[in-house]
Amino acid sequence: MRANPVVAWAGMSNDSSAAATLIPLTPCIGTCRLDERGYCIGCLRTGEEIGRWRLMNDTERLHVMREILPARRESVDPNSAPAVLDALRDALWPLSTPPTGPGWNHADMTELLGDGPRQPAAVLIGLREGPQPRLVLTVRTDHLQAHAGQVAFPGGRTDPADGNALTTALRESEEEIGLDRALVTPLGYLDCFETISGFRITPVVALINAEAQLYPAPDEVAEVFEVPLAFFLEPANLRRYTMDFRGHRRPMVEFVHGGHRIWGATAAMLLNLLQRMGRA
Repeated sequence: MRANPVVAWAGMSNDSSAAATLIPLTPCIGTCRLDERGYCIGCLRTGEEIGRWRLMNDTERLHVMREILPARRESVDPNSAPAVLDALRDALWPLSTPPTGPGWNHADMTELLGDGPRQPAAVLIGLREGPQPRLVLTVRTDHLQAHAGQVAFPGGRTDPADGNALTTALRESEEEIGLDRALVTPLGYLDCFETISGFRITPVVALINAEAQLYPAPDEVAEVFEVPLAFFLEPANLRRYTMDFRGHRRPMVEFVHGGHRIWGATAAMLLNLLQRMGRA
């Protein structure tokens, strides 16, 4: 389910009658950045392969993509940053086809709220780049009317001028934590999620540049903190329990890290991420 790389039309060499074929200009979903082993954190090419890519002919490029990179991917530790990011990209809805329709928990919310319309909203599930990618989370201020003091992803209600969930997530992240959208590389979407407060949230997953500076807006955000993605991938850190709410027994999940309790909608969206990656 990975977003398509940038491609260009090219005819097969020395055969004017052959059908044109799509030859990728780059197999990476964004700008290549090398890890400590010299592999791109996105596509696993070496620096030498990246430098030669535009000079390669069609046969050489296809050989790298079909033979070398898959073999390299299999040899990588499944819990290493490149392998985890690769699995994450494969788990997402592409940017070109965001999820539509009800949230994945629509049946549960219908029991509590009825089947009426939900207000559109979006959050940014941002991963700060580095040897160990880290999820960026916030603690909401205590004076907010909804979900005061809870851990959340930056995000909020979709404004009519936004046009789509990606714009909402970037705008809200800029307003709440000062995240410069120029330092964000969107990757794709998780399934939509419906909240008890009547919203239908579209989670946008993205990479955040390692150098990005984050500043919480004091009227909305009490704290910005980061948690290694590897923490959420460890099965022992996922806690399951049930909660009574309006006469219903609801299954819930939570994570506890560094004194922060991550539960509710935030934990549920993380569970959806783990499930789509085959980790829960």
